[in-house]
Amino acid sequence: MSTFSSGVPCSRSAEGTSRFDGDALDRAIGAFLTARATPAGPGLRAIAADGIGLRGSRTHGTLLAAIAPATSWPSARSPTRATRSAFRPPLDSVDLTGPVIIADALNTQHAHGTYLRERGAHYIAQVKASHPGLFDRVRRLPWREIRLAHYDRTRTHRRLEIRRLKVAAFAHLEYPDARQALQVVRWRKDFTSGKLTIERVYLITSLPPDAVTGAQLADWIRGHWKIENLLHHVRDRTFREDDSKIHVGHLPRIMAGLRNLAMGIHRQDGHTNIAAALRHTARDWRRPLAALGLAG
Repeated sequence: MSTFSSGVPCSRSAEGTSRFDGDALDRAIGAFLTARATPAGPGLRAIAADGIGLRGSRTHGTLLAAIAPATSWPSARSPTRATRSAFRPPLDSVDLTGPVIIADALNTQHAHGTYLRERGAHYIAQVKASHPGLFDRVRRLPWREIRLAHYDRTRTHRRLEIRRLKVAAFAHLEYPDARQALQVVRWRKDFTSGKLTIERVYLITSLPPDAVTGAQLADWIRGHWKIENLLHHVRDRTFREDDSKIHVGHLPRIMAGLRNLAMGIHRQDGHTNIAAALRHTARDWRRPLAALGLAG
């Protein structure tokens, strides 16, 4: 038995493990975590989707991460340079009838929008200059004349942050079922350095006007950072995924799935510090079995 840099013990018989079906493992993990999760309440729920690089892999490709707050389930697809093929599999095992998928600009693609609408999901998708036609049309809207939909101000001892949201309805936009365009303007003032940062973010959504409040839209958009905080940070800092020596066949994909399982269980059990939860679980061999429901 050996231990890789991720901290997960595994057998030296890597060749057999590398033949595992990563998608099947992902579906099994998703079903397991969904079954043990507290049922979501009524109303729309958001699922944040984002891309993450798995640099420990020889392919140096991109994983799609999806986090459903109701299940605390992170899902990942095998590394690939074609992110279009990476978008669907993590979501195939999720009931998309009703959820709102919040995607970064990397996943703002017509095929993805069509897929989500066919599955019954709404979306909120970020638009950047990489989609010049769409970006230019949204950016050039008369935003100064559009009324404010939501305003939020957060002050700490280190910085002041102000966020303003505006929403404009569209009769037609060159993206599947797009109904509204959104502009988020963020002001950040760092009290230590005195630096002021102003950022404008543009998004589109299939949600019809008045389907949700401006406050709900702002909360979902702001909550998209959880991908970075809950998933990327843990993989980078706790599991040290970039330093992993696992790069044979499907092994990087399998290990990503097992890390997802550990993160999902600990999040569902109320742990906010995954590193501390892993240390606690490792002190007694019965604890991981109990978490998996295999021991009393």
